[in-house]
Amino acid sequence: MIQKIISKWLFLSILILPCTSLWASEQAPEEEVDFTQVIQHHIADSHEYHLLDWGGTSITLPLPIILWTDNGLVTFLSSEFHHDDKGEVIVEKAGQYFARVHGQIYYTDATGNISYSEDHKVTNARPLDFSITKNVVLLFLIALLMILAFVSVARSYKKNPKAPKGFANLLETLIVFIRDEVAKPNIGDKKYQRYMPYLLTVFFFILIGNLLGLVPIISGTLTNDIIFTGTLAVVTFLITTFSGNSHYWKHIFATPGVPLWLSPIMIPVEVIGMLTKPFSLMIRLFANITAGHIIILSLLGLIFTFKTVLISPVSVAFSLFISILELLVAFIQAYVFTLLSALFIGGAVAEEHHAEEHH
Repeated sequence: MIQKIISKWLFLSILILPCTSLWASEQAPEEEVDFTQVIQHHIADSHEYHLLDWGGTSITLPLPIILWTDNGLVTFLSSEFHHDDKGEVIVEKAGQYFARVHGQIYYTDATGNISYSEDHKVTNARPLDFSITKNVVLLFLIALLMILAFVSVARSYKKNPKAPKGFANLLETLIVFIRDEVAKPNIGDKKYQRYMPYLLTVFFFILIGNLLGLVPIISGTLTNDIIFTGTLAVVTFLITTFSGNSHYWKHIFATPGVPLWLSPIMIPVEVIGMLTKPFSLMIRLFANITAGHIIILSLLGLIFTFKTVLISPVSVAFSLFISILELLVAFIQAYVFTLLSALFIGGAVAEEHHAEEHH
């Protein structure tokens, strides 16, 4: 299976290489390509879903803009804004005017007046933005794929309860791995079942999100959004906090063996330790996935930087290598996030003699 994947990647790179080289040779004499802006646009969230560029035209799927304003709810499509996010086009709805600057929607007047502070930040007021963005679409897509996958597995088990076949067999391998290698050792044989639904959900959610980010036409990765990774980390933190037993809280607010006069120092240290755990979860997943995409795009950008087709083989070869490495990282990051979540939960629910081993 791995050989087939690598061969397909190599075949794809052979097809992409001449096209990329030709594009570079044609575009370089005519215009400068700001690849920093291209990278930032690729990894950032947006109010429309960019699919591809064809013949100099950007093919984009407009998404719903949903705003709660001073005059109530306002909705319209993102296509009414100018695509380059500079606010040239002013949208008028319900007697109010809106402009979009760097992906953010602001109140403005009929002339599109945007005010800036001394540090070049927009000072215009903003409505509450509940829009369906690119990352929200990816969130729905991942949820739909998970529902379809596990419903098909459930049906397969009904037909073959003792011998699942095909895709069901693959998912069973991953589920058993999370159960036997992640949940049981870190939470315990008696308590792990309660937390398996969350651990499986977060594992497959991150894994599918990471893998979708490697598909070129998907144009983005949900797991390189720090809001998404932060939300998952907060959920882990809440489950850990509300699952904590008496021994867990005793260790935080009355550490055994620590003199009473040190409590004003130790308690804040322990509380900070509680908060740094979800913070590390958030940053680790966000940074690893974002870094991988930036490296791949930067390597492809060498073609436009050097303005020669001679650099194309090197650029595409290294990009291919990093892409294959990203396949491994996709699984590793999903595993690490799930493992650490199970470890934190296990430390909160462990009995006294087991908790000492955790610490």
